[in-house]
This record gives sequence, structure tokens and C-alpha cells, in this order.
Amino acid sequence: MALNNASLARTILDKTAKVVGRSGGASASFTMSSASTGTISGTIAVKGRKFNARTQQAIVWFDGKTQWTYMRKNNEVNVSTPTIAQQQTMNPYTFINIYKSGYKLATQTSGANHLVHLVAQNRKQSIQEMYITINKNTYIPSVVKMKHGNKWYTIAISKFAAKNQPNSVFVFNSKDYPSAEVIDLR
Repeated sequence: MALNNASLARTILDKTAKVVGRSGGASASFTMSSASTGTISGTIAVKGRKFNARTQQAIVWFDGKTQWTYMRKNNEVNVSTPTIAQQQTMNPYTFINIYKSGYKLATQTSGANHLVHLVAQNRKQSIQEMYITINKNTYIPSVVKMKHGNKWYTIAISKFAAKNQPNSVFVFNSKDYPSAEVIDLR
């Protein structure tokens, strides 16, 4: 695939970052698939670096510093302070920040979409390569395909909505899960 035009790619990602990263927040449905994890579907709410992801298996709250992961099958909440690399694998909208430095950018047009390609300039980056499919008119991303380590993950995004999110959405409330065992891993 011949991709080109780094400045156009940056302009497209700047516009996409404004849509996805709007100050009030946003929400969407997603389906993540990889050879190692299979397929996981759910919803996500984002606001800045904060996110709340919900799937059949787990609920993850991240307030920008602390992450709470509720595992439904064992009624357990793990509390941690994730690294940047760990945050990048959990939040499909991480690209709205990482593209600004350390990546070579290119783009091409495919039908009604821009296809933006990012390649890490540093081999130690947790995300080495990424393809983002972005609508040409709305700048809403529909697919994020990323290479983390030597594994590819594909995240299909639908039902994107620019929707104000209260900060409480990104913090675990123990009153909502009174019987859950809380394990602090910090």
C-alpha cells in the first residue's frame, strides 16, 4: 500500500483529535479482535485521558491516574496505576495523543474515508504501527488497527456520539459493587 503526505495525515489526525477529544467527552460502541484474545465487544466513554470501557467480561474505569478493573466472573476489582503502554492497549482512542510525536505519518484516500498510517520511529514504543480509518466528512474514526508488540489488534468503532460525560463515569464506586473484593495492586 503506497501511503504518502505526512502533513495531510497530521491535519486529518488534528481534526479527528478535536472530534474525539472534545472537552465534554464522547461515547461509542466497539468490537476489538485479535488472534490472541478473540473478539470482545462493548462500549466506551472518553473524556481527555479518562475512559470507561464496558464489556461482557469486565468494566474498566480510568480517571487519568488510577485504573479500576472489575472482573464479572470472579466479582473482583483490581486497582492499579497503568503505564502509558498499558493505557494504550486499553483505550482505542489513545492515538489522539500519540501521533503528535515519535511517529512517521502518511495517508491515502479510500472511498469515503482517509486511511492514516503511523509507524513508530523508536523501536521501544509499545505501539509500533497503526492504521486508522477516518470518515472524510465527519472525521470520526471507524477502524483502528494497531500493532502492539508483535500482535495486531483491530478495533471497529460504531455509534460514535459527542456526548458530555460527568467525571464520575471514570471512577469506580464501591457502593455499586458492594460484594466485590477490591485488590489494590499499586
